[in-house]
Amino acid sequence: MITELSEQRCFELLDTTTVGRFGFVHEGRVHVIPVNYLLDGRDVVVRTSAHGLLSRLPESAEEIAFEVDFHDDLAGSGWSVLLNGVVSAMADEEVDALAGADRVRPWAGGERTLALRLRVRTASGRGVQRPRR
Repeated sequence: MITELSEQRCFELLDTTTVGRFGFVHEGRVHVIPVNYLLDGRDVVVRTSAHGLLSRLPESAEEIAFEVDFHDDLAGSGWSVLLNGVVSAMADEEVDALAGADRVRPWAGGERTLALRLRVRTASGRGVQRPRR
């Protein structure tokens, strides 16, 4: 059975994990890039390379998508949350002042000096539970 999640429940679920995906169009192609993130209220904060594809997001005033999924095969349950908003660059001091700022360090390693903030405009989600037999 599929259920729609309230906006509040979407943000509660986002606060339980640290990996999501940015989705956006660049040069006519759809890109989906996984990132480690920190939820700061209703905003999503990430660190990325200053010269990578994500570094161009603040230059665009277009909305981008951010999506996080979870599934439990044994329980037959899962959820998916989709956010839409615009991205802006952050100063290092802003990131360092956040509670849990150490969670913004990407697993991928390398130099990730650019901090980005997704200001969420819309949030939606769905939960799914396999029927019991």
